[in-house]
Amino acid sequence: MTLPQPALQPTPPSLVLWTAGGFLLLGAWDFSGLDLAMAHWFGSARGFALTNHWLWRGALHDDIRWLPWLIELALLAAVFKPFGDLQQLPMPRRTQLALTTLLALLVISNIKLHSRSSCPWDLQSFGGAASYVSHWAWGIGDGGSGGCFPAGHASAGFAFLGGFFAFRHGLPRTARRWLAGALLAGFVLGFAQQVRGAHYMSHTLWTAWFCWTVAAMVDLAVSQLIARKASFLPAPVLSGLPRQAPSE
Repeated sequence: MTLPQPALQPTPPSLVLWTAGGFLLLGAWDFSGLDLAMAHWFGSARGFALTNHWLWRGALHDDIRWLPWLIELALLAAVFKPFGDLQQLPMPRRTQLALTTLLALLVISNIKLHSRSSCPWDLQSFGGAASYVSHWAWGIGDGGSGGCFPAGHASAGFAFLGGFFAFRHGLPRTARRWLAGALLAGFVLGFAQQVRGAHYMSHTLWTAWFCWTVAAMVDLAVSQLIARKASFLPAPVLSGLPRQAPSE
């Protein structure tokens, strides 16, 4: 079945403002000192009591760590064999969704690979050996194992923010459901890691921002490609119009 191409929805100024505003708010959070204050809610000099708790580590970490990759495989397959709501998306938008999710996961993993920021449970304040160093201090070690910024586990939810952008052009209600679901999953998974001492709140917030920004940039690129392709299509032939009699 050939689906009609939905009308192209330009990037509204509100999305740009949300992205820029989010960056400024996160910068303010980073310099507020609230990361350490929240870490002390769950940890002490003896460490984090809930590090190995069955819920926070078992159910919300170990048991679902491969789930986002399984969903990503399903999205890649759906590019050619769509199912559910994906059947209402044209192929370019299904491709956008699959690639956005994959790119978001890879971006977060790559940043973590080069990060020298250690996790809260590595700090001297919580029984470890590291000193607190802001993740803005690139290249400066803190005496710990590093590789903690941003929150990789939270990206298992936030990576699917791309669904909001893929669906917003023709199915805004479905887009809002993807937005709510991705945010809920990301913050739940991020909070689970904060309780364990594996991340600061800023790590979760920055993961959300990175995934949102990746999705917005891919959406902009795909929308431009669709618009460019449409500009080369021949004008539709109108049928059923009364013929004009030839002039004498």
